[in-house]
Amino acid sequence: MNETEESNKESGGAARIPVQVREDSGDSEVENEAKDDFPPQKKPVWLDEEDEDEEMIDMMNNRFRKDMMKNATESKLSKDELQKRLKEEFQHAMGGVPAWAETNKRKTSSDDESEEDEDDLLQRTGNFLSTSATLPKGILKMKNCQHANAERPTTARVSSVQFHPCAQVVMVAGLDNAVSLFQVDGKTNPKIQSIYLEKFPIFKACFSANGEEVLATSTHSKVLYVYDMLAGKLIPVHQVRGLKEKIVRSFEVSPDGSFLLINGVAGYLHLLSMKTKELIGSMKINGRIAASTFSSDSKKVYASSGDGEVYVWDVNSRKCLNRFVDEGSLYGLSIATSRNGQYVACGSNCGVVNIYSQDSCLQETNPKPIKAIMNLVTGVTSLTFNPTTEILAIASEKMKEAVRLVHLPSCTVFSNFPVKKKNISLVHTMDFSPRSGYFALGNEKGKALMYRLHHYSDF
Repeated sequence: MNETEESNKESGGAARIPVQVREDSGDSEVENEAKDDFPPQKKPVWLDEEDEDEEMIDMMNNRFRKDMMKNATESKLSKDELQKRLKEEFQHAMGGVPAWAETNKRKTSSDDESEEDEDDLLQRTGNFLSTSATLPKGILKMKNCQHANAERPTTARVSSVQFHPCAQVVMVAGLDNAVSLFQVDGKTNPKIQSIYLEKFPIFKACFSANGEEVLATSTHSKVLYVYDMLAGKLIPVHQVRGLKEKIVRSFEVSPDGSFLLINGVAGYLHLLSMKTKELIGSMKINGRIAASTFSSDSKKVYASSGDGEVYVWDVNSRKCLNRFVDEGSLYGLSIATSRNGQYVACGSNCGVVNIYSQDSCLQETNPKPIKAIMNLVTGVTSLTFNPTTEILAIASEKMKEAVRLVHLPSCTVFSNFPVKKKNISLVHTMDFSPRSGYFALGNEKGKALMYRLHHYSDF
């Protein structure tokens, strides 16, 4: 027995996995006696009396066990059967076997490897449930969930779907004048509340960065509604001083929660204070503004124009830092930046999505895209990166089932999505949950479809 194994036995060990002991013909009599006295496995850190009991386990006297009974005849189960049932319940709750569990299953059971794995695990810190290996390309393991808004059905187009940045909640808003919040459990997704805005078909709704407010604009109004979620209060912002726009529709919230960016007409971008909703300053590009977004650090604004060019602005000085041509684009429709600050994606009218490095967008006037994604044939109206920058969702509202998920950094499309193509229809909005466990999209039939991405073990 080596020194590591002796120390593990003395300390009680860190796992209950049996470890085989290699025999050594050169052991002394004292060592041989020690082997006879101790069983060839590590001592568990704690003991559960029910685990040690070989008798049948009563399922009726414990409400948690009672919930796992499949029928009345299962009043008692063996220890092994109960363990199997618990495993099934866990996998069902997680939407399958988490990536970290799959990795552990593939490990060998030899002494040296198990001890090395254990030592490596004990030397690291952090939330192991929320971390996983790099997302593989090709096939994306996922499943269909209950529609996010199943408890509040509507036939009106869903214009916005977004996950709450802190809570396990999803927001669905649409042309039926309502903003609804749902608890995400993947099964029934119970409704929390609905906010009805009279004669206000919603063009866009969005959470503030801290999740304490919901902002909403309409298709034909200059009013900006702010719903204070903590106070339960709806505040209409009728007029922003200095903002001369007849209709306020498209807007963006900065990742740091400091700014609100409103896309105006005639090439104007208006920067507002998120706290006071007052105008800070305006920026102007040539032509029409197609789409805009903030950089991940909230220090820059990217604006895609109707003539196929992209403008990069400094937020603090409101000066144009660069202006570049989106390769092959006649006019832009959408733009997005990745959370890690690595990529800028531009969607055009011809169905092409160009993926650029952010550095080239800041320095070059004709940057070459890392990859041109050509899986869509109609105008790309929606672009969304997932929080880990491993997936880019692209969609066109001009054609049914025109939505794809692109793997990064390989820039290849996952071949198994869409899953059930006939259910998707025209996609108008998309979002990933804060840790990528869920993906949701809203269509013109009033449904907010939701999917569980098995690679990510957390919400």
